[in-house]
Amino acid sequence: MMLRTLPALRPLAAGLALALLAACGGGGAASQAAHSGEALAAPLNQAHAHNDYEHPRPLYDALSQGFMSVEADVFAAPLPAALAALLPAGAPLSELYVAHDPQDIRPERTLRNLYLEPLWALFEARGEILPGQRQPLQLLIDFKTEAETTWALLAPQLEDYAPMLSRYADGVVEPGAVSVVISGNRPTATLAALGTRLAFIDGRLPDLDNPQPATLVPLISDNWGNHFGWRGEGPVPAEDAAKLERVLREAHGLGARVRFWATPDAPGPAREALWGVLADAGLDHINTDDLEGLAAFLRARESGETREP
Repeated sequence: MMLRTLPALRPLAAGLALALLAACGGGGAASQAAHSGEALAAPLNQAHAHNDYEHPRPLYDALSQGFMSVEADVFAAPLPAALAALLPAGAPLSELYVAHDPQDIRPERTLRNLYLEPLWALFEARGEILPGQRQPLQLLIDFKTEAETTWALLAPQLEDYAPMLSRYADGVVEPGAVSVVISGNRPTATLAALGTRLAFIDGRLPDLDNPQPATLVPLISDNWGNHFGWRGEGPVPAEDAAKLERVLREAHGLGARVRFWATPDAPGPAREALWGVLADAGLDHINTDDLEGLAAFLRARESGETREP
């Protein structure tokens, strides 16, 4: 994959990036990773870190395992008065905060601090995120607040990191080191109307019946339990196997990738069986909260090893 070259000047200096990382508790590992000599895991293209920000080291725990897709939930400020009152004096009132629930919002845990700056530090040092990556790392941003308000805050932030990001312009996608995909409350019509943009939309299974181009919707995600009855125990029902095959065939035919959330994720034979079926079927992103568990599973497959659940 050809990645864009770095510009000579950058709005946010690397020193500021590392200071921000230290402020949010993830500075040590991430700043070390920003140095070109730091060893990072080889890419695992099928690995998706669900609610990545809940790990001890957001982003870096996933990258250290080779994950090529990470997910962050964001709330757009200004916040409702009751929530804004929880922020310390001087906290930015116009910002994107990373949290699962509003009560978890902290002023230092912003999308820029936890994700955009650390990714930029890696890109600035290496020209890529993970060594030898052949596709963009996916940054899935789940909008928890209203679509248009949240997009209005995200769009100018992405411009600060444009050399690193995949870009759509005049009907063509130019891949970058990182692709931003918006999930949750999605501003689909707004992005569809833009001639140039640095973000894409996460679709749902019903969208396959009236598909949008992959230049707008490169990812189809949905809740596994809403569409499939199999939970990894016993043989795969023929109906589920046929539906999985059809979904992947239709999505891949459009040039879109597929992800399911809410798949069984507790360690054990059922999870291993389900992961095996999904990997064999060619699912693009296997969803997990267990970074080490999925990494070990995929590495074992790469090496041809068998492993005990």
